[in-house]
Amino acid sequence: MSRIVQCFDTLQKTGKKALIPYITAGDPTPEHTVTMMHSLVKSGADIIEIGMPFSDPMADGPVIQLACERSLEAGTTVKKVLSIIAKFREEDSSTPVVLMGYLNPIEFFGYQAFADAAKEVGVDGVLLVDLTPEEATDVVECFKNNEIDLIYLLSPTTTPARAKKICDLASGYVYYVSVKGVTGSAELDVDSVKAHVDSLKEITDLPIGVGFGIRDAKTAAAVSKCADGVIVGSVLVNAIAENAAKDKEYIADALGSILAPMRSEMDA
Repeated sequence: MSRIVQCFDTLQKTGKKALIPYITAGDPTPEHTVTMMHSLVKSGADIIEIGMPFSDPMADGPVIQLACERSLEAGTTVKKVLSIIAKFREEDSSTPVVLMGYLNPIEFFGYQAFADAAKEVGVDGVLLVDLTPEEATDVVECFKNNEIDLIYLLSPTTTPARAKKICDLASGYVYYVSVKGVTGSAELDVDSVKAHVDSLKEITDLPIGVGFGIRDAKTAAAVSKCADGVIVGSVLVNAIAENAAKDKEYIADALGSILAPMRSEMDA
């Protein structure tokens, strides 16, 4: 049983929902990331999504695009991201870590080589935004053989038939994109999210995490009533940008001050 599966199983038994923050590895520098990860866990994170910076992050809005630029300028590579996870694992062996990114850098690295390296440093899941089900057959095996969950995105425009196909390939959890557009681009319609999540629950037993548009404790709590996990990204990445000149402890505390109220409201 993977750490992700164990996490959702434990949360379900206690009646809680997963809080899943996202930050971009290496933003503002690679030296900041591990400290921020530990702060997120301390502030209530159940799973951490770590973005692998890419020069053309087409699913992301300006906030995360700029985070990728800062990270790449600071010298962050795929190998550096893996070394960051290894460093995090020196003190935390239980919090699931999901790497989120795009195909091109992983294809260049080599799918099998990447899956092997990810397993070695303690990665639990991988979400490749532009990996379609039609192209995933060989890739799935690379990660499956290393006991790494392959997580997929579903959107409001995904047809039921395609959603079923995607869910059948996925493991760990499914990431439901709650709005049409890029990250940070629209207001959240919780009623619409609930309707879509309910429909997805009819075709899969996988936990469903909801991301995009969750900016504060109120929206996090509202989404947690219908979803199994609440994914928070742009508001955290924006806080990093606003405090990029500060030291890593200051930025880590700033992230914690955003995440902790979400945890409290979700558990209330």
